[in-house]
Amino acid sequence: MKIAKTVFLAALLAVGLACGYSSHATTPATAGTMPAIAALAPDNTNSGGPAFVLTVNGTNFNSNATINWNGTAQTTTFVSANQLTATIAATEIATAGTVPVTVTNPGIAGGQYGGGTMAETSAPMTFTIN
Repeated sequence: MKIAKTVFLAALLAVGLACGYSSHATTPATAGTMPAIAALAPDNTNSGGPAFVLTVNGTNFNSNATINWNGTAQTTTFVSANQLTATIAATEIATAGTVPVTVTNPGIAGGQYGGGTMAETSAPMTFTIN
């Protein structure tokens, strides 16, 4: 009986180890591609004017990059890795002042065990509303 218990315990231990109850390590997200703004066109407009198309020229724009106007993502058209456009509504330029414009390259989700890239946002460039 003692031998049967020992054999049973050894078999149970072997099955438990063979099932692979180990955890898989996750890989943290890595830095994404950092966009950079070189110029805004136009770089200013008059307050109370009509809606206009803002062109952002720079480098490292992903095809799904977004122009952020005063911190709010705008519907953005990808022209190239060096140029994006967005229509800025008349309500956004109703009052004189300055507005920060940035570009964000969204992150890319990782696989089953993590990975991917983080979202990256450019340094701001100032747009002036006269």
